Amino acid sequence: MAGTLYICATPIGNLEDITSRVLRVLSEVDLIACEDTRTSAHLLSRFDIHTKTTSYHKFNEHTKAQELVDMMLGGANIALISDAGTPAISDPGETLVRLCGQYHVPVTSLPGANACITALTLSGKSTRRFAFEGFLPSDKKELKEILAELKDERRTIVLYEAPHRLIRTLEALSGVLGEGREITLCRELTKKFETVTAKLSWRPGKKSRAASMCWSSPESPPMRSRRKKRPRSSRCHFRSMWQCSRIRE
Repeated sequence: MAGTLYICATPIGNLEDITSRVLRVLSEVDLIACEDTRTSAHLLSRFDIHTKTTSYHKFNEHTKAQELVDMMLGGANIALISDAGTPAISDPGETLVRLCGQYHVPVTSLPGANACITALTLSGKSTRRFAFEGFLPSDKKELKEILAELKDERRTIVLYEAPHRLIRTLEALSGVLGEGREITLCRELTKKFETVTAKLSWRPGKKSRAASMCWSSPESPPMRSRRKKRPRSSRCHFRSMWQCSRIRE
């Protein structure tokens, strides 16, 4: 009988956010596949978990996925964790899950911390409909193509970006998306110095030593009372949100 793949969400900053179910599974499985065994070692040590670990990251995910599936076909139960957050969300995992489906290996997901949803709920932007883009590509041509697709997007947009690339990304966003957008910047989520900042003033070329500086377009119209008829033009407004954290999701 085949084993099971457990997709386990881990904290994105605050270790208290890990669930008791994830801790139990990590202790009971035969193997834990980690994005970085050194990073995961600190988490496992904190909760006195001594399960054997192996690396599973973007540089070996295709070859290692087959190896892990073969182990599960032999009856082994394996947990998949990333450095922080939910695996397969802007992190390795989808290749392994897809391969498990091809070999009919059971897969179950243990929900928990997720930077995208955490930032979205803190942003104050519309949560009814949103588009998650993860990390934008570093290739200029590919980046231009994606931004062109987002130009007319009406939903809230959630993006990830590393601090050292933030200013460069904001310059690209301002050049393509133009005016009429609001930005909420979230960083150090769930940690002691968590910051959520909206409507920051930034312009291309402005020097800053802080990666949290960001550009903000003119403020969107205030929300109207439900008893008042909404003008048709309000449908043209949409709000964007960019999420930035030192810990990737």
